[in-house]
Amino acid sequence: MRAAILSAAALLTAVGAFDTQFTPQLAPLQENALTTKLFPMADCHGFKLEEATIDQMQEAMERGNLTSVKLVGCYLTRTFQTEEYINSILQVNPDVFAIAAERDAERQSGKIRGPLHGIPFTVKDNIGTKDNMETTAGSFALLGSIVPRDAHVVAKLRDAGAVLFGKATLSEWADMRSSNYSEGFSGRGGQCRSSYNLTVNPGGSSSGSAVGVAANVVAFSLGTETDGSVINPASRNALVGFKPTVGRTSRAGVIPETEHQDSVGSFGRTVRDAVYVFDAIHGADPRDNYTLAKDIKPAPEGGYASLLAKKSALQCARFGLPWMSYWRFADGEQLTALTRLLDMMRAAGATIINGTEITDFETIVSPKNWDWDWGNTGRGRANESELTYIKVDFYNNMNKYLEELTNTNVRTVDDIIQYNIDNDGAEGGRPWPFGHPAWYSGQDVFLASQATRGVQNATYFQALDYCQSTARRGIDDALRHNGTSLNGLLVPPAVGQSYQQAAQAGYPVVTIPFGVSSDSGMPFGLAILQTAWREDELVKWASAIEDLQLTSNTTLKRTQPTWRGYLERNVPVPF
Repeated sequence: MRAAILSAAALLTAVGAFDTQFTPQLAPLQENALTTKLFPMADCHGFKLEEATIDQMQEAMERGNLTSVKLVGCYLTRTFQTEEYINSILQVNPDVFAIAAERDAERQSGKIRGPLHGIPFTVKDNIGTKDNMETTAGSFALLGSIVPRDAHVVAKLRDAGAVLFGKATLSEWADMRSSNYSEGFSGRGGQCRSSYNLTVNPGGSSSGSAVGVAANVVAFSLGTETDGSVINPASRNALVGFKPTVGRTSRAGVIPETEHQDSVGSFGRTVRDAVYVFDAIHGADPRDNYTLAKDIKPAPEGGYASLLAKKSALQCARFGLPWMSYWRFADGEQLTALTRLLDMMRAAGATIINGTEITDFETIVSPKNWDWDWGNTGRGRANESELTYIKVDFYNNMNKYLEELTNTNVRTVDDIIQYNIDNDGAEGGRPWPFGHPAWYSGQDVFLASQATRGVQNATYFQALDYCQSTARRGIDDALRHNGTSLNGLLVPPAVGQSYQQAAQAGYPVVTIPFGVSSDSGMPFGLAILQTAWREDELVKWASAIEDLQLTSNTTLKRTQPTWRGYLERNVPVPF
């Protein structure tokens, strides 16, 4: 990764984009996050890039004050400034300047592909790119392997004119390998750390995707979610995280877990930015039959960005608040912030109905923490556990994915497991203290997957049916109140159980920032759940709430990183 950055830096100098006017400023030697603005981001050729929206970048490029090449150079400088601390970038694309120059040439000739034209972005390292970068899910086991083609979502972003800046760090194998691990750590990438507090959980498994956008290392990013891996890191890094209905975005070319829950989503600092990305990546793909389902609600004619709303739209909004299902697990600060935000929403005309609960929440919602094996650990029923079918799907899907790779001897899940054992020091194939401390439990979930041999037996189908049917019924029932459909369920993404039913159901979720913990300094968000294919509702109401936040005299909105604990060098351990 260092070699990739140095190579890009040399190219940056060669094209004349590297300039002392945006040389990174050194952080102060003494930490004082309350009184000192740490890691300030210098202007980009006179343009204030820090916290800039995609529209603002486009306006600057249209005026000729900025180019895509200059944007790449400034983001690379930001990477230099922050990488030692947050480690959000796993690999810089060695072709990034060439791509940016092509987009600039198109702009000069009058060709603008859309709102993402010339905008740099990253993708999580489990999303395939057919270029001069690796696709490894953070594991040394796949280093050097070659994917057959770009992932569909990457190809669509390239077609939209976006500039692939690099690969983002992640929790290795997207959190699939073990049950007790350091979130945001991978053997190949090391430990990703949040710029809000570098000593605590940065959110995962799309850790680097979220951390990079939050720290202004890149404009936007793609992540993947099986159960919370977009919504959780977005919430913990004061971002908008948009996780679509399973099947709305193609998973072709993405290192898989389960076809029943995997979804590709977007990270942005604003709802509009996240929606621009979603507009670019959704749609049918013959390589993913879920995207060809007959019941898919068509996208709006003008794209989902045409549904972005102002706070005035809240006058006709009706939301449910599943208090007993989720909010009772939230801490006092979140509840205080919620009360204030709900008061603002009511004042804007929204109706908030408390007690619209998830059907059978007493049974299907874990009373302790997020637990994808809750049916088994809590009730002793493997045929009611999400993990029961995910570990079978992973075994089959990974073996199929690996078949298409070239330049690798890793062909099966068995091969990955053996590689981790043979490389304990780097990949922690055995539990601590024999393996790596970042994977305290070794690779126990991999081993559980291996033990299934991919057999879809009666227990598998019972678990799949149970989790899908109870989750869908639970959310759909809560969205109906006295015969009236609600516009969404307001839930706390800091409570891991809140997105678990949406994950099992395959339903869409969006989260927006609205608070920061005084204890940890980590942000938390407000999420909205909806039923299948109702991304239109999420776009409209998330943007309306965001507009309410931005136009009100309130602290209940996105705040910039405070870099708490940036001088500490914590060893990766489960936390």
